Amino acid sequence: MAKAGVLAMTRSLAVEWGPKGIRLNAIAPGPFPTKGAWDRLIPNQEIEAAWLERIPLGRVGEHRELADLAVYLISEGAGYINGEVVTIDGGEWLKGAGQFSLMEKLSDQEWEQMRGRKGG
Repeated sequence: MAKAGVLAMTRSLAVEWGPKGIRLNAIAPGPFPTKGAWDRLIPNQEIEAAWLERIPLGRVGEHRELADLAVYLISEGAGYINGEVVTIDGGEWLKGAGQFSLMEKLSDQEWEQMRGRKGG
């Protein structure tokens, strides 16, 4: 529901604020690992391998790629793009929605391991 809300808000504000010269776009990223998040969300190598299998490009995103997209969207070169949500996920969304659906494969022990991990 949150993704649908972001999409609706982006499009609504693009129409509402466009006449004032304000463009509204959003980025919908797939996995761009950070140490803290990845360590807590990926409890073992099997889950990491399963996650990578879901991505047609077979890898996670590089932070530079995400930054490059953001820079482009605010540049004059993208001046006619308004009301779009750009997905940058290596094709994961096209292969099957639900980024965390692979978590159903976790054992009870793996869930307990995740619950016990502290943020860092």
